[in-house]
Amino acid sequence: MKTKRIDKTFEELKQKKEKALVGFLSAGDPDLNTSLKIIESMCAAGLDIIELGIPFSDPTADGPVIQRSSARALKKGITIKTVLEMTRKIRTYSDIPIILFSYYNPIHSYGAKAFYNDSVSSGADGVLVVDLPPEESDEMTSKWPGNELALIRLIAPTTPIERMKKIAQESSGFLYLVSKTGVTGSAGLDTQEVTVNSRLLGSITNLPICVGFGISEPEDVRKIAPDVDGIVVGSAFERIIEENLNNPNLDQILGEKVSKLKAATKL
Repeated sequence: MKTKRIDKTFEELKQKKEKALVGFLSAGDPDLNTSLKIIESMCAAGLDIIELGIPFSDPTADGPVIQRSSARALKKGITIKTVLEMTRKIRTYSDIPIILFSYYNPIHSYGAKAFYNDSVSSGADGVLVVDLPPEESDEMTSKWPGNELALIRLIAPTTPIERMKKIAQESSGFLYLVSKTGVTGSAGLDTQEVTVNSRLLGSITNLPICVGFGISEPEDVRKIAPDVDGIVVGSAFERIIEENLNNPNLDQILGEKVSKLKAATKL
């Protein structure tokens, strides 16, 4: 499995005693040009990995904030093709690992083989399909003609250890450990529980572990960072977008948020 950008990023951060700041954005929210400006500003501010969310009409695992961001992007006509074009544009100025975050339906409609080929040629490094469990993922990966796209998998806090092992063995790039049950952006983060679950997962895999769901402030990051390899932030970024839809300085505001969160990843 070729995960060069992802592997290199985690190795370099380890040497610097930093943890990865992984940022999720609904691609094309609030519109294509603004979204591209936002991404460039966030990369310049220190974002380590970006998850580009492919808009979907029924994002069941996401909370209201990301659901609304996805709806805004869909209204602007954002599709998988648009997201891949955005990926190519990001590649003109940044070597940041890019993970395509999607539900399975859009990929199935696009065609698994075409999705793989176009993702790799655009410069994407991995894909996270939130509603495709390991037992069903062969439907997609059996059509992939190569191994240049990492398959990032989710692990829930309720996942038994034997299943953790199975998921870890079939994953590449990194593992996304969900901090709590519920949807993205929901309140209530039990950092002690995150620590217990991340240490348990770390005992059975050598893959980097990134924790997401409910992390929004630098203090959250400081509490969780020592026990994981990366922190995923999504709803907090999308909430800022939603509150500043007509603000011409939106890209700068998000860049400042990234800077504060990134500072908290430095041990």
